[in-house]
Amino acid sequence: MADRLAGLLQHYSLSARVFHSGAFCGQHHYAAPHGYIHLLRRGPITACSSVHGDLLVTEPSLLFYPRVASHRFIAAPGDTVDLLCAEVDLGASAGNPLAMALPPMLQIPLADLPGLGPTLDLLFAEAERDQCGRQAAIDRLCELLLIQLLRYLMDQGAAQTGLLAGLADPKLARAITAMHDAPQTAWSLEALAAQAGMSRARFAAAFKDTVGVTPGDYLADWRMNVSCTLLKQGRPVAVVADRVGYGSPNALARAFRARMGCAPRDWLAQVRGEAALSDS
Repeated sequence: MADRLAGLLQHYSLSARVFHSGAFCGQHHYAAPHGYIHLLRRGPITACSSVHGDLLVTEPSLLFYPRVASHRFIAAPGDTVDLLCAEVDLGASAGNPLAMALPPMLQIPLADLPGLGPTLDLLFAEAERDQCGRQAAIDRLCELLLIQLLRYLMDQGAAQTGLLAGLADPKLARAITAMHDAPQTAWSLEALAAQAGMSRARFAAAFKDTVGVTPGDYLADWRMNVSCTLLKQGRPVAVVADRVGYGSPNALARAFRARMGCAPRDWLAQVRGEAALSDS
């Protein structure tokens, strides 16, 4: 099977920064504008959020908030709690469809993640050492853990609808991956159905039922997402148009305006202005 994550990881940066590892006591509120991953090695803790209410976690577990979701952890007096926490960014703010397709929170016992065991062991071992390069090492290991977690969620069919469900379907995944890898291709419904090994009608129905949008709409959205990434990288509009399958800058501008509400250059100026404001 083709790499189902390659296209997404190419266009959306995945990053992690571990900011706590070790004993946890009292309570802490997590409300920064990004996602979080928490690894409970020893508990119990109570996780509180409007997303899931009050959740008592008593066994070693992974708690994953892929998007912004204010939450609070509480350790009762006298309880021994060991916790590793990291800020994570899957590109949700930039429109990564996979980040948007994930549930707002996932809790998975570490015992159910044997395939992630070697990475977890190395991550915990590095976190306990006070050696040169420690922060960079544990950040990169946490990023590897995120990729392995995404693989696990796809393989387990963790979602019934959305992009994650589409990537979990062997046939639909071939068509989705083809769009991700080659947005410049003039994909017809027939060509995408052929990638999936399905009839045109069956493919169209299965795609809409599983992913939640038509293949044509998904392709158009993906092209816009890639266009935004390339524009932020400083690529000229003419180059972007060629890279995402539009015949000319004018054709891209029309499609961009229809989906984004403004021309590419106006959108880029707005994004850069917002970035400058946030940095000031």
